[in-house]
Amino acid sequence: MSGFPLAIPILTLLTALPLVGAAVALVAGRHARGVALMTTLLSLALALVVWTRLPADGSIGLVERAVWAPSVGIEYHLGADGLGALMLVLSAIVTLMSVDAAHCVHHQPGLYFALVLTLEAGLFGSYTALNFFHWFLFWELSLIPAFFLIKLWGGARRGPAATQFFVYTMAGSVALLVAFLAVFLSTGSMDFGILAQMASTGALERAVTAHLGPVTLWLAIGVLAGFAVKVPMIPFHTWLPAAYAEAPSPVTMLLTGAMSKMGLYGLLRIALPLFGAQIAEMRTPLLVLAVATVVMGAWAAAAQKDLKRVFAYSSVNHLGYCLLGIFALAVPSTGSATSAALLTSQAMALNGVIFQMFSHGVTAAALFWFVAMMQQRTGGHRGIDDFGGLRKPAPVLAGLMGIALFSSLGLPGLNGFPGEFLIFRGVFPLAWVAATVSILGLLVTAAVILTVIHKVFWGPAPEHCASFPDLHHDERLAMAPVIGLMLLVGLVPQLIVGSVNPTVVNLLAHWRF
Repeated sequence: MSGFPLAIPILTLLTALPLVGAAVALVAGRHARGVALMTTLLSLALALVVWTRLPADGSIGLVERAVWAPSVGIEYHLGADGLGALMLVLSAIVTLMSVDAAHCVHHQPGLYFALVLTLEAGLFGSYTALNFFHWFLFWELSLIPAFFLIKLWGGARRGPAATQFFVYTMAGSVALLVAFLAVFLSTGSMDFGILAQMASTGALERAVTAHLGPVTLWLAIGVLAGFAVKVPMIPFHTWLPAAYAEAPSPVTMLLTGAMSKMGLYGLLRIALPLFGAQIAEMRTPLLVLAVATVVMGAWAAAAQKDLKRVFAYSSVNHLGYCLLGIFALAVPSTGSATSAALLTSQAMALNGVIFQMFSHGVTAAALFWFVAMMQQRTGGHRGIDDFGGLRKPAPVLAGLMGIALFSSLGLPGLNGFPGEFLIFRGVFPLAWVAATVSILGLLVTAAVILTVIHKVFWGPAPEHCASFPDLHHDERLAMAPVIGLMLLVGLVPQLIVGSVNPTVVNLLAHWRF
């Protein structure tokens, strides 16, 4: 396999490790969190090994392949490029943060941490599978533990929130399944690489039309709907506020930091390579939806009083920037050679999207972690108006959370800035109207973040915050690497862009719009 001196199935090992850890945690009782911490640390180490062993040309590396059921197009096919490997690293980081934040789980800790590790396995499998059947198994696997984590450990309205989350996500999965069954019936293949190659020459659309008629556009719509629910994109977002608010904060960290990226990854790995021409046909309405996600997400965040709902809608807003960059890429082909300026803008936008996926995952997870700390110290309070003046009794918490908030705002020097800058720099030449309107989202987001800082950290402190304890030693040690990562990636974005750009160039070279 590429980059490995020995035939070590590292991607299989990475996916299996959390499942083994889940089995141990299930019977470990009060030691389950320790088992989960060790498992997630090992998973992060393996994910970093994958990151360092990628092919230099941006192609798929570390390939593992075995025949399962060739007569129905099913095979065990794994691989990773810069996009997939970065999502593996992000998933490992966010899961580790979630486990570290969940030190107050006393009700059935074995089951709780087993479900968290199972969800991590689903994430890893989704980011490495290159066959639809295999990929779909892990796509669904991540849904089941997330549902039970909300249902069993969530807030007062956890039942309806979990059900809405499950129904919406399952509806998206059904749309994906129907679309790919149609593709398989037309082509006889479920391999992403083979199907992408067919799509690049127009053979995929011809095969679908020959077998099923002119339905390729409808298949593209089904695939887009499946991923739009997971991101989520307005108007498919209505499950998100309740799920984020009712889930325990460590679980919300997983939902926003890792699971939401599965939808964006699916758009880049599956939707654009296979249905790029159809997405280009729908480019204008898709850009309208992306702009709506950016602007309406920011305005909805501004209207909230619950901190978890503020950050939930803020996540919708930030993921909207990724959707803006993705849909702006799909410039309809004119039949002539693609200009260097167009390719440069597309590469900048795509680099920005991938950077933003990683950056938002870390920052959003950190913000919900801080909310969890505040709830633990105040007996469950999390309203913006429930706090005030925290900078005096808790200067370390205020300072570190302030860094995370300014990262979410997109302050230069922090990890939130490079991705947004690259997206807008790439999108303006491709879709200047959409980019211009989306700037409203930046302005409203700034107002939202500054309002949170003003109301939570400044002004008179309410009675229940008079003796608000600052972060203790262990919490400071836990947050230090997270804040350090925000600073490192913000000051040296080349650490990510330099590794991802070969994959970006490789992807754009094979996509057909």
